[in-house]
Amino acid sequence: MTLLFKCDHTDIEPWLAALGAHLPGREIRIYPEVGAREDIDYALVYAPPPGLLASLPNLKAIFSLWAGVDHLRSDPELPAAPVIRMVERSMTASMTAHVVQQVLDLHTQALDYRAQQAARIWRQRDLKAPWERRVGLLGLGTLGGDAAEKLAALRFDVAGWSRSPKEMSGMVCYHGEDGLTDFLARTDILVCLLPMTEATRGILDRALFARLPRGAALVNCARGGHLVEDDLLAALDEGQISAAALDVFGEEPLPADHPFWGHPRVVVTPHIAAFSVPDTAIESVAANIRRMEAGEEPLHVVDFERGY
Repeated sequence: MTLLFKCDHTDIEPWLAALGAHLPGREIRIYPEVGAREDIDYALVYAPPPGLLASLPNLKAIFSLWAGVDHLRSDPELPAAPVIRMVERSMTASMTAHVVQQVLDLHTQALDYRAQQAARIWRQRDLKAPWERRVGLLGLGTLGGDAAEKLAALRFDVAGWSRSPKEMSGMVCYHGEDGLTDFLARTDILVCLLPMTEATRGILDRALFARLPRGAALVNCARGGHLVEDDLLAALDEGQISAAALDVFGEEPLPADHPFWGHPRVVVTPHIAAFSVPDTAIESVAANIRRMEAGEEPLHVVDFERGY
């Protein structure tokens, strides 16, 4: 078995160590040193040049180094080999920790207390128990489902929304366009963890914000393309949205003159909510390769008709 690895990490050594540990005895080629293209069985890549994957005639599977697959979908020559999303435990854990942190900050009015500290104001604001705060997860996949479970364990009033019906213990699950309105109407803190598809692009817009209770807050850790940034700024100025914690943006790095940087009701983080640790990421890839070599179907295969 030969695997082609391409990434843009400046420190590649931890990845090479993990590949050696979890795929012992296998040949690993590091792009751009492709070698004999017919030898390559698997590709683990981020943003490969268009046509690279199509030039590998015996490719059995394409593993995305990221959770998203936008960097592969844009290749007009993408071959028919199955594309497999990165689903691994460190990415899930880091995303859940980030979501919980942002929800807790919004729940406890951390922005207001920071402003009071800067102004040297000692004033206790109105407090709510967690079960009095309604949190809604847009997207109940691996990441959204785990975050929802952890928030419910903290005794928040949690609900979720997904495209198709799902059931999760301890929370109400809505689905489809018919369920979206009811879901939004009961949500005080909205967390977006949707996959990026044509149907979800720009979903966080003025119309959606208007269906939330006045003063609701937003957490977006999914993709920058989900958010219509001007609509959020308008909703913040109007008081329809009280605060937003944003980790992803339409243009990254976020331009220095972007109004989000200085907005008193916006928290900006530089796309750090979810990250992969080389050891656990390669552990997941190796497990899927073993499944395929045993004649089983791989897990987490992308359905490009659905978009994820």
